[in-house]
Amino acid sequence: MDTRLLLTFTTLARTGGFTAAAAELHLAQSTVTVHIRTLERELGTRLFDRLPTGTVLTDAGRRLLEGAEEILDAVARLRAAGREGDGVVRGRVRVGTPESLCATRLPGVIAALRARHPEVDVDLHAAGTAECVEGLRAGRLDLALLLASEADFPEVTAEPVAHEPLALVCAPHHPLAARMRPATWARLAKESFFLLEQGCAYSDALERRLLAVPGSGAGSGPRLTRFGSADAARSCAAAGLGLTLLPLTTVEDYLGQGRLTRVRGPVFADVPVRLARHRRRWTAPATEAFARELVRQLAA
Repeated sequence: MDTRLLLTFTTLARTGGFTAAAAELHLAQSTVTVHIRTLERELGTRLFDRLPTGTVLTDAGRRLLEGAEEILDAVARLRAAGREGDGVVRGRVRVGTPESLCATRLPGVIAALRARHPEVDVDLHAAGTAECVEGLRAGRLDLALLLASEADFPEVTAEPVAHEPLALVCAPHHPLAARMRPATWARLAKESFFLLEQGCAYSDALERRLLAVPGSGAGSGPRLTRFGSADAARSCAAAGLGLTLLPLTTVEDYLGQGRLTRVRGPVFADVPVRLARHRRRWTAPATEAFARELVRQLAA
């Protein structure tokens, strides 16, 4: 069986549409159609239902998908083995990561990786936990970093490799900045907060705690605004519009410049940084090289 047909099949299964699959594979859409029809003819069964909204795997398609991925993994291993004779690690690694880590931790990791393995390239994709996990399952990502206290996901392993301290901050002229006594949850529940988008574990936990304060009903509780950008949340807090909770590395410069100050209040536990990957999928040498360098740099 032509492995190109299996690659087209798995890509279409992941993207859910002929146009998207063709764009990812750099093929004409008609070629993708021919590949799928050829594979269906060889197997004697329909693999996709064609719907107005896209393609959906049939029962036969779902049964084929896992085996097809295993075959493509085996082919990738054989190709990598053939290239290992010169001792050079090369390839491209696709990594999903929260924006805060992308801006603070990852540049140093990539610089160190490039010094050791100059022929390894890294594509970073800023994403929340749910998007990273789905990217690993779908094969869009090779690795992901998760900021999550718990990580129990089907098909995905997530081992802790570091911890990120969190900081609750506000502008120096904010009323809470001058308080000598720690702010209680009841006091915090009256404030405005700028938090990262849904799916950010520590932001979601803070929202739940604030909304659990007695009297925090509709119209009387905290004012919560969600952003997809740590920089946007940090800037709103620095402008005196409210508070934000972010990894300390994300706000260290602003604290040093006097643009933000830490709020005296509840203690927030450090959030684990977890290195996640697909349980069954083969890990290429370039991906392993990135993982080793990540652990080395975060432990330094």
